[in-house]
Amino acid sequence: MSSITFKNLTKCFKSTIALDRFNLEVKSGELIALLGPSGCGKTTTLQLLAGFTSPDRGRIIVNEQVISSPEKSLPPEKRNMSLIFQSYAIWPHLNVFDNVAFGLKLRKIKKKELQERVFQALCLVHLEKLAHRYPAELSGGQQQRVALARAVVVEPQILLLDEPLSNLDAGLRETMRNEILSLHQRLKLTTIYVTHDQTEALTLADKVVVMAAGQIQQVDTPENIYERPATELVANFIGRCNLLPAKVRSRNSVQVDEIIFQVPDIAENISLGDSVSLCIRPHAIIIQPLPNFQPEKVNHLRTRVQSSKYFGEFREYQLKIEDNNTIVTARSHPDINQKPGTLVDIFIPIASCRVLRSQFP
Repeated sequence: MSSITFKNLTKCFKSTIALDRFNLEVKSGELIALLGPSGCGKTTTLQLLAGFTSPDRGRIIVNEQVISSPEKSLPPEKRNMSLIFQSYAIWPHLNVFDNVAFGLKLRKIKKKELQERVFQALCLVHLEKLAHRYPAELSGGQQQRVALARAVVVEPQILLLDEPLSNLDAGLRETMRNEILSLHQRLKLTTIYVTHDQTEALTLADKVVVMAAGQIQQVDTPENIYERPATELVANFIGRCNLLPAKVRSRNSVQVDEIIFQVPDIAENISLGDSVSLCIRPHAIIIQPLPNFQPEKVNHLRTRVQSSKYFGEFREYQLKIEDNNTIVTARSHPDINQKPGTLVDIFIPIASCRVLRSQFP
């Protein structure tokens, strides 16, 4: 296993800054997800780590050894890393066994040891009974398992995955997420996982790195990334979110139009009177029967249903606050069905309110 340190890593392509002063510490055995929209710099980070390109500034350090810098970079084949591509990149003319054995043959591993290691790798991904099949005879999920087996059979220090599940349908993606997580838990390889899919990042990673425009927006556990986003961009990118323009009234309250919301203690870098955004996740809004409405209690509001959508696991509503133009998105159990035009009361727990510095003051 290996630790990885990225120090002030910067990479430009002509006039475009792909990566801008990127700093990150990855502990040995961690699975880190690089998450963000297309063009945010996550794949560039992976290519720099793999050695396919060199940084313009900064360094990459693995186990206290500098492997990438503007002055000198270790060749990819000497980095002891395995990379799994979005396209799998398995050889169509080789069967499963020979695809997995390919890297070992290049290393001139003796036949008996090669056979044992290939069989062990195939068992890890449940393909031992398909060793003699060719890629054309495999499903997409099985082909991805071949790529996984080929990556781990060479016993790398670091495993790199670049959008590995994007070519699979929804059902197969969930199955393969579980396979990758199980494999990581067994092998404890230091792993960097690039994705634009928030579900993959939240369910797989020990820590999530949210990126935008070549910079890190937030590094944290999946729970904190979702429940305590550091910026408006993170809040918007991770799950659904209500971002309501507000003004700071006190250290524990903000005003949205004429409505005062009680919130947890506001961060010290935000001052009274500042323009901020009030972040509220739809699942945190509690829809209550009308007789329970208590306007004198904090964060209790009367709303009217504008629209309702059924998603199977939940219903999602657009709710317009009465005597106000503010609209919020809320979710409820699917058995609760509030029709458009219906008056409903909502309660927003103080702990579910997150105050963020406004991107547009």
